[in-house]
Amino acid sequence: MRQADSDLRHSQHARDDGDFDWAAFASHQAAEKAVKGLFQVLHLDAWGHTVTTLVTNLPNTIVPPTEVVDACKELDKHYIPTRYPNGFERGAPVDFYTRADADRAIAAAQVVIGFCRHQIDRRRQDPGGR
Repeated sequence: MRQADSDLRHSQHARDDGDFDWAAFASHQAAEKAVKGLFQVLHLDAWGHTVTTLVTNLPNTIVPPTEVVDACKELDKHYIPTRYPNGFERGAPVDFYTRADADRAIAAAQVVIGFCRHQIDRRRQDPGGR
């Protein structure tokens, strides 16, 4: 979770510096690391980078709300096109990402991180799951 928080801070700094594509990508990374952190607390392995798949593959005792799944879907859209110049027919990611895109990605990451943090805190308070 510390790394997720660090990546989220990075996304906010990138947004504030006008690097909107990197803000969106760092937001995705923050959410991915938060979900993988939750998997670690559950003593489970998590593979892949699609946050939606990760969060929906949590054990059936953890059902993410629609808001969390939708936030993951928003973030998954930023995994490839934020980083690769051939993600768009013409131009580069820097040409297409806006402050509004960065703001939405940061907000989505905050939703996912909040969900994961709540799940982790619950397990730390009641390790037996009662």
